[in-house]
Amino acid sequence: MSDPPDFPGLLERFFSDRLMRQRRASPHTIAGYRDTFRLLLLFAQRQLGKPPSALAIEDLDSRLIGAFLDHLEKERGNSSRSRNVRLAAIHSFFRFVAFQEPAKVALIQRVLAMPGKRYDQRLVGFLTPEEVEAILAAPDRSTWSGRRDYVLLLVAVQTGLRVSELTALRPDDIRLGPGAHVHCMGKGRKERCVPLRKEAASALRAWMVEIARKPREYLFPNARGGSLSPDGVQFLLAKHAKAAREKCPSMAKKRVSPHVLRHTTAMELLRHGVDRSVIALWLGHESMETTQAYLAADLEMKQRALAKLEPGKVKPSLYHPDDKLLAFLKGL
Repeated sequence: MSDPPDFPGLLERFFSDRLMRQRRASPHTIAGYRDTFRLLLLFAQRQLGKPPSALAIEDLDSRLIGAFLDHLEKERGNSSRSRNVRLAAIHSFFRFVAFQEPAKVALIQRVLAMPGKRYDQRLVGFLTPEEVEAILAAPDRSTWSGRRDYVLLLVAVQTGLRVSELTALRPDDIRLGPGAHVHCMGKGRKERCVPLRKEAASALRAWMVEIARKPREYLFPNARGGSLSPDGVQFLLAKHAKAAREKCPSMAKKRVSPHVLRHTTAMELLRHGVDRSVIALWLGHESMETTQAYLAADLEMKQRALAKLEPGKVKPSLYHPDDKLLAFLKGL
């Protein structure tokens, strides 16, 4: 009879067998889970004085997991949303362990019972058409990197692609001519085609001629010819947003990120009367409920709805409770 697998063996099987072979998880999902456990193992090493390869599953109890989640928020400055993403990865691993180590069900159940933290859901951020123009005018198109940045930002704001989808684009993913569109592999291994407007198609046509002189694997390569990283996209966007703020004061207090460009695409479609179901397909959302957030953020749409209402004819008056206990409750 073989000995039960130790913690390192369980973790290796979780990645190689459960995620890669059984679930065929995307590289982005695997990278996210990898980063979670890398942070967790380093934290456990500091707390317990054990190297990761010497840890046992009993070491990763609910107390240690809870301390790790607090560490993410208080010391690393992660948001509650990021904390919940890390916890979801840990829960996934422990559900796998439950089938492999049923004798440890009590420890596993205590970890699985740890809830996600609720957080305030803020309105989505987006840019106005004037702010988009200021961003697109910022790159210096007399340089190679400036032309690349301009085309990348233009495609991002007109297609709403995620940053991972943008950086993975290859020249073969672009279809120009009649029915110009971008073909991409999105979240959850879902393929989709996103149409291109004439401005974006024209810019892409010129850019593809330029990079064809020195063939590149990726549509938006870095200086060494490889794929731009998400941090690289964030860096170039922050640089151009800083320049745009000098000419567009309304951007002064706005945080500009690749995901804000994605929100901007959705808001532009919504304001032009595009149905929510089409926007969900365009952006690659799992369901239309995700698109609901854009309705909440559109103040102009709410103002138009308010203008259609007629004022009520009821004379306003104040409510006066006639009992001390009712007055106490009203004052809470």
